Amino acid sequence: MKKNYRQEKILSIIEEFDIGTQEELLDKLNESGFNVTQATVSRDIKALNLIKIQDSTGRYKYSSVKKDGDSAEKYDAILSHSVISIDFAGNITVVKCYPGMANAACASIDALHFEKSIGSIAGDDTIFILNKTPEAAEELAQTIKKSIKR
Repeated sequence: MKKNYRQEKILSIIEEFDIGTQEELLDKLNESGFNVTQATVSRDIKALNLIKIQDSTGRYKYSSVKKDGDSAEKYDAILSHSVISIDFAGNITVVKCYPGMANAACASIDALHFEKSIGSIAGDDTIFILNKTPEAAEELAQTIKKSIKR
């Protein structure tokens, strides 16, 4: 119950404030009476599927991506505005993004639910996706390219 309440508070905080870092979120949670660690905040961000988006001032802030009811067009738009290039080597697909956009693009790729992928990891501007086979890596690269061109 405590976890759900904390995660609801996180969603409330990012709606009310422009939160750009885990540290800022941690501070707001502590101000609200939650005694949590940075590791807990990191797990909550992942569990809530939070992504960073660019606000009107050019600063990046956390935002929520709701899985239910989201359309493919929304994910395609995120990809088309984030991705610079896509390539693969062996069973790894590599996606290069504009700085600060890899997390949002990675969340969109994860929403594709590509069954031949094992997992993904995003940095600031690069995503690595581990696939089951080299053929799956190429197939995912082609799928992402098609999403961008829609």
